[in-house]
Amino acid sequence: MHNPVKDRMRWALIGWMFAISAIAYLDRVNISIAGHSIQQEFHLDNIQLGWVFSAFVAGYALFQAPGGRLADRFGPRKILALGTVWWAVFTALTALVPSGAAHALWILLGVRFSLGLGEAVVYPASNRLVSAWIPSQERGLANGLIFAGVGAGAGVTPPLITYILVNYGWRWSFWISAFIGLAAGAVWYLVARDRPSDHPWVSTREADHIRAGLPAAPTGAQSCKALPWRTILGSKDVLAVTLSYFCYGYVAYIFFTWFFIYLNTVRKLDLKSSAVYGMLPFIAMATCSPLGGIIGDHLTKRYGKRIGRCGVASASIALAAFFLALGTQATDARLATVVLAGGAGALYLSASSFWSVTADLGGSSAGSVSGVMNMGNQTAGAITASLTPLIAARFGWTASFMVAAALCLVGSLAWLFVDPERALERTSVNAK
Repeated sequence: MHNPVKDRMRWALIGWMFAISAIAYLDRVNISIAGHSIQQEFHLDNIQLGWVFSAFVAGYALFQAPGGRLADRFGPRKILALGTVWWAVFTALTALVPSGAAHALWILLGVRFSLGLGEAVVYPASNRLVSAWIPSQERGLANGLIFAGVGAGAGVTPPLITYILVNYGWRWSFWISAFIGLAAGAVWYLVARDRPSDHPWVSTREADHIRAGLPAAPTGAQSCKALPWRTILGSKDVLAVTLSYFCYGYVAYIFFTWFFIYLNTVRKLDLKSSAVYGMLPFIAMATCSPLGGIIGDHLTKRYGKRIGRCGVASASIALAAFFLALGTQATDARLATVVLAGGAGALYLSASSFWSVTADLGGSSAGSVSGVMNMGNQTAGAITASLTPLIAARFGWTASFMVAAALCLVGSLAWLFVDPERALERTSVNAK
């Protein structure tokens, strides 16, 4: 049988993870585009809509570490396939909430919380895939491509959902999102495997290349055991990365939840203009995520992980703070959007560093380690969704973005305390 991806199977899987990542963000960002219609139909104010946004992120944050442990235990192939089915079901259920339902707000909160539980497995499982399939020196690009899917999905969402919403109503936007997710999950289950040794399309040359680039694994009885939670939570490197990812998540979720509404209601752009300009931050994310990975891989090969991973992350998050602060001072709505989009792009230059470092630190428990880290990120997202309109209502939208800029500086400094060479498995084994 002809192998269309000979010696490149690992990149084919990363490419499909890009697609799943994009669809996952389509499923979560669609509600922010349809938010105004949902508000009108169910008579919700901005604070209540913020609760609906936060409900998703709360479920998503809560299940990060357990989702990562499931991926470590059962493998990313099965867990991601089950995840796509789960979130397709609850995306569809969002559209099924009837207009005249009693306690519609509480129904929406329950459905979105459950959707978050299902989507929580995506990135811990993808990081488990990376730890098994991608040599350490290529992980920056691999993670950069996966997280480019975030920008691509979130960027495609405004014009796609706006078109469906205008022509068919907001409910159809959720039906279509659910179908796309199911199709992507079916393809994933057919083509993916948990390890290169399990895949019939992996050549001997590619298998040798992958094996040679993987970090040294522990030997003996400990090599097959999952890292204890106390080892993960007691690591200052994991805690520092988690703190930085908390700050990162707070900023990113402003764009995922409130940016479209901000352009439409605060900057006074009409619906179509908001859809077009609302794409800019996500185009910047999709472009800068793999770019940051390429830069990180290059600097890692030349100067080591301290510069290539930690240095790139610290500098780019600090740059994001500058753009966010500058964007608030622009009086022209379109110029402000461009500058703020620069902040989103600068933030995503650091994306691959978070996941590359946790893959190296965690090894065969990369899903659990990255799940803990991403729990910090998503907890911040839940806070952002509800806190941002509260800050804006009391102090103005400039204050909302300045809080985000300040947190970027904290996230930048946290990387100074990370040692990417201190793998948790080796530390745990040697401590015996």
